[in-house]
Amino acid sequence: MAKKILLSGIKPTGSPHLGNYIGMIQPALDLANNHEEYLTLLFIADYHALNTIRDGAKMRSYTYDMAATMLALGLNPENMAFFRQSDIPEVFELTTILSAVTPKGLMNRAHAYKAAIAKNTEKGEQDIDAGINMGLYTYPLLMASDILLYNSDVVPVGKDQIQHVEFARDIAGSFNYLFGNVLKLPEYFVKETAASIPGLDGQKMSKSYGNTIPIFEESNKLRKLIMRIVTDSKLPEEPKNPEESTIFHIYREFATAEQTAELKSMYENGGLGYGAAKEMLFELMIKRLEEPKRKYDEYIKNTAELDKVLNAGADRARSIASKTIQKVRKKIGVN
Repeated sequence: MAKKILLSGIKPTGSPHLGNYIGMIQPALDLANNHEEYLTLLFIADYHALNTIRDGAKMRSYTYDMAATMLALGLNPENMAFFRQSDIPEVFELTTILSAVTPKGLMNRAHAYKAAIAKNTEKGEQDIDAGINMGLYTYPLLMASDILLYNSDVVPVGKDQIQHVEFARDIAGSFNYLFGNVLKLPEYFVKETAASIPGLDGQKMSKSYGNTIPIFEESNKLRKLIMRIVTDSKLPEEPKNPEESTIFHIYREFATAEQTAELKSMYENGGLGYGAAKEMLFELMIKRLEEPKRKYDEYIKNTAELDKVLNAGADRARSIASKTIQKVRKKIGVN
């Protein structure tokens, strides 16, 4: 019996940092490597990233960076289809077809578009659509095509992304009502909320705040970044609340349960200075990321190998996509 399809995507919007690793990359790896009952499709969503990345060289670099990072951290491309969104032309054909059955009002209700409108209104813009391109406006339509093209059974999402799957179901339902039952209505399951990792300044780690720690930073630079982590003024001998410490938050993402418990105890009992805690974090990260970094460096120097992996994944994905688009074309009467 054919396996069900599990689909997930990841945007290449810059060099991956620890916040990306915890909130996005590690959950994607868990999905890809730990669901043998599904055929997993994981794509690098470069066309979704086009709404913010306006430099071709950067887009190419970020895409390779994401591919190298995923493979270095343990993604097994033999067990799944790992590919670039842009390598599947059928997704763009399906987007055009579905646009003919998608009400404009549905796009008006998209969270990202409404948030952009609200931001313009707050700024007092005369044109509430100022700075909003059609890529952002039709983002849910392209997302629906990503989902529907592969007959996806399950799409793992965060709570803020449920709408994407609901829109895909609505759009598929409209198409099926008009042309006949072709597109599968997907289900979603909500991923456990990933940890929100604080950055160097204690705010949420984000490139826009300039407070990130790159996953594969060189050791000397990594140590300098860790030493910049903002702490309170408590003295070494004073007890400290680990849950209020950026150092502890990052440490436990790389530590074993025993290591985490030990550091927690050292915080709560006093006698540990923040400088020493930072050294512990640095040494742990170097140890845990040493082998992945070696693999990453090999991959990033050999983009031909990355292309080989991604092209093989695209071939697997297209074997599904081509069948879907042929069925759709037949239903609408263009072949």
